[in-house]
Amino acid sequence: MQWQAAWEAVIHHPLFGVAITLAAFQLAFAAYERTRWVFLQPVLVSMLLVIGILLLCGLSYAEYRASAQMLTVLLGPATVALAVPLYLNLRRIRELFAPIMLTLLVAGTGATALGMALAWGFGADRVILMTLAPKSVTSPIAMLVAEQIGGVAALAAVFVMITGILGAIFGPALLRLCRVSNPAARGMALGLTAHAVGTAQALQESDESGAFAALAMSLMGVMTAVLLPLLVTLLL
Repeated sequence: MQWQAAWEAVIHHPLFGVAITLAAFQLAFAAYERTRWVFLQPVLVSMLLVIGILLLCGLSYAEYRASAQMLTVLLGPATVALAVPLYLNLRRIRELFAPIMLTLLVAGTGATALGMALAWGFGADRVILMTLAPKSVTSPIAMLVAEQIGGVAALAAVFVMITGILGAIFGPALLRLCRVSNPAARGMALGLTAHAVGTAQALQESDESGAFAALAMSLMGVMTAVLLPLLVTLLL
């Protein structure tokens, strides 16, 4: 009974969610750094580890979310901290301003249109199409935009998570296969297609790649939030 009481006190501790999240990510990151196997992408592996621990402990997602609230609060400062690599590479960004904007318009529009075209080709209905449209931006923006254009906000968050993880897993390999070695180009590609997860992957490659990924993620979010609802309204 004493051991059971001690175990219950541990898993119901207010910081239990923070502890298992950080521990799972550190283990996943160490495994990825040691093996460099694409399917050991830290975000994916740590997510599976946390789910397994919650199931093993019999904890609900609501309780985990409450105990990991501190990490959620820190997401804001972490996002703002992306301004540091942007500032350090400001001169490089100014030099490539025109190519950046052209890439944003072409690749951003193409990523959205291609995803919707594939879903439409497989017979998806209008709700799924509207939910899938903002898949290449961060979850808060995607959920808001999906709700505005007639999609399902909760499902949009799932699409965003899947897009980010797949982009971080296969993106670097595809870029190497296409012989894309320029850090700015790699960062733009990862930031545009895989948003925050892709930006984290780009930051592991270099500061310049991470800076351009953060810039691409931010600009893609702004463009999607402003233009996508307007475009849907005009067409439908």
